[in-house]
Amino acid sequence: MPHVDQHLSGDWLEADESVRIRLVANDQELPVEAPPRCTLADALRDNGLKGTRLGCEQGSCGACTVLLDGRPVRSCLMLAVQAEGGRLETVEGLAAGGELHALQRAFHDHGALQCGFCTSGFLMLAAGLLREEPDAGRERIREVLSANLCRCTGGGPILQAVLAAQRELRGGRG
Repeated sequence: MPHVDQHLSGDWLEADESVRIRLVANDQELPVEAPPRCTLADALRDNGLKGTRLGCEQGSCGACTVLLDGRPVRSCLMLAVQAEGGRLETVEGLAAGGELHALQRAFHDHGALQCGFCTSGFLMLAAGLLREEPDAGRERIREVLSANLCRCTGGGPILQAVLAAQRELRGGRG
């Protein structure tokens, strides 16, 4: 099986050919073999990381949001080969040592999930924001969260959960 680097020279692949892609997901090597046209979302799900949801598959809903090198990306719009060599974090990677992340606890405590379909995308979007901007204000958090869609909670509980997690993270837990 060819590796993605072998095709950077301009070699063409047959329609049914796959390539090996080097990914690190949640601090573990994730050996992926996929056709070059396979989305990152599909590659993650096909390799056991089912927390990444596929909603609209057009980048509008945010359910597929994961962190790539610490930044939120829509994994339904990105090809798996584009993530070659990158460090991915999915919702499965938030909890550490058997303990839920502050965001996961806050979503539970504040009723920020109902059907749960959008939850992983919101968690990853919020995790990326709070790492990059730990002191983000209410309006900044609202602005960033508005990039994802939720039909069940109306958004208010999600905002409250992220604010609560932010307070907890500032206190040193999570």
